[in-house]
Amino acid sequence: MADVILVLNAGSSSIKFSAFDAESQDLALVLRGQIEGLFSAPRFLAFDQSGEQLGVKEWGAAARLEHESAIAYIGEFLRSHRGGNRLIAVGHRVVHGGRHFTQPALATTEVLDELDKLAPLAPLHQVHNLKPIRIIATQNPAMPQVACFDTAFHATQGELAYAFALPESITSRGVRRYGFHGLSYEYIAKALPHISPEAANGRTVVAHLGNGASMCAMLGGRSVASTMGFTAVDGLPMGTRCGNLDPGVILYLFDELGMNAREVEDLVYRRSGLLGVSGISSDMRTLLASDDARARFAIELYTYRIGRELGSLVAALDGLDALVFTAGIGERSAEIRRRVAEKARWCGIELDENANAADGPRISAASSKVGVWVIPTNEELMIARHTRNLIGAH
Repeated sequence: MADVILVLNAGSSSIKFSAFDAESQDLALVLRGQIEGLFSAPRFLAFDQSGEQLGVKEWGAAARLEHESAIAYIGEFLRSHRGGNRLIAVGHRVVHGGRHFTQPALATTEVLDELDKLAPLAPLHQVHNLKPIRIIATQNPAMPQVACFDTAFHATQGELAYAFALPESITSRGVRRYGFHGLSYEYIAKALPHISPEAANGRTVVAHLGNGASMCAMLGGRSVASTMGFTAVDGLPMGTRCGNLDPGVILYLFDELGMNAREVEDLVYRRSGLLGVSGISSDMRTLLASDDARARFAIELYTYRIGRELGSLVAALDGLDALVFTAGIGERSAEIRRRVAEKARWCGIELDENANAADGPRISAASSKVGVWVIPTNEELMIARHTRNLIGAH
């Protein structure tokens, strides 16, 4: 029977999970999966480290599955898998840690109460991230749980990088740039020394391109600037999020279209981005396969914005030594990487087309002044590492 650490990433209608062997030096993956469609046709899927399906269960189209029942099912499956596993700790992805949580933290009642206060800063994520922690604390109060924050990696940014030009009476309440996808960026920063010491020690921009998308400027593996700000809707266009938006547009939506705050929230978080621009899909694969002019425009806008933000981050770094692509689109779309590289030729980037088509890891040509890499991220492993480190220290 192996001791395992369970990692949970909970959303409003799904729970992604991964289990890692806590006794192995490198925290070997035991299994991973998700329960999706909690309130409409719930479906459980589990896979081993090689991608082989280990289990599947469907509750039916008319079924509803509460988070409590879903977590109980995941736990039971984990305990019964291949001779049984002993759960020793649970790590959780929590989107927002605010100003005070700049390191992973044991999820005590006091910590949870503080994290509740940050829900307005991440309305689509925070409440759902915290729900499983409370459920497990009720079901098994002795189980150690660790909250790992997507904002924490960016705590190294200087005051100028996170400041808004607003009165102190507002900024003193925590209204500032935070940055997100920090667990992904932290994983890349830890991996870079083994892949490219030059990139690890130098001026590197990492492009986390997935359904959620952002970019981070790193100097010596530390965050100095990022595209996301006060919330995770800022910066690049994403699958359904609009990205950077003139605040005057929000005022226009209120005054001229009569929208209320919740309607605007729905617009900028769920009905914009690639989906809103194309009118077709939030999935980049679907858009790349489409001949529709709106799909082509959505792709062009997406890569144009990446190119502009890259220029901003290069300016923040005062130069560029390496560019890293990661996350779903960044890791798997050679076409998007090619388009971004074309817009970045001004800073010395040249791609090796064959290496790019093969998804790297190094995809820059020998003549390129900037190294370009494709590095798969692993936020779940990063959470498992933090969890083992923290429970080992207590």
